[in-house]
Amino acid sequence: VAIGTGGKNIAAADAHKHIYGYAVGLDMTRRDLQGEMKKQGRPWCIGKAFDHSAPIGPITPADKLPKINDAAIHLDVNGTQRQHSNIGKLIWNIAETIEHLSAAWELQPGDLIYTGTPEGVAAVVAGDTLTGSVEGLQGISVKIV
Repeated sequence: VAIGTGGKNIAAADAHKHIYGYAVGLDMTRRDLQGEMKKQGRPWCIGKAFDHSAPIGPITPADKLPKINDAAIHLDVNGTQRQHSNIGKLIWNIAETIEHLSAAWELQPGDLIYTGTPEGVAAVVAGDTLTGSVEGLQGISVKIV
């Protein structure tokens, strides 16, 4: 979700007014770094915020899309389906996510919200090609180096 108009304490009913558009993004985690930070009693964020950890495809303006609330989500690794779900299965829907996040932080234009990960998380290795898609959006393909 790409934020177009920022705000603080945004009600779920008004969240759509703050959305610029949508894109397919991959939220990567380095479990090795995350595990090491856990052992050291340090914040785990280094395992989530490393170089190239959040690739994103082109952003499609919300007004150019049909409803995205029930769009299919897919991730293939080397041409084999790894994850498949539906946006309607998110724990918090997009509007609720914006409401909760904006209660903690003032959202700014250009902020990107990665909404969640479907079942099927597993390690990837150098040489793997990941292809992500959300129904109605341009997909993304990245090669792990």
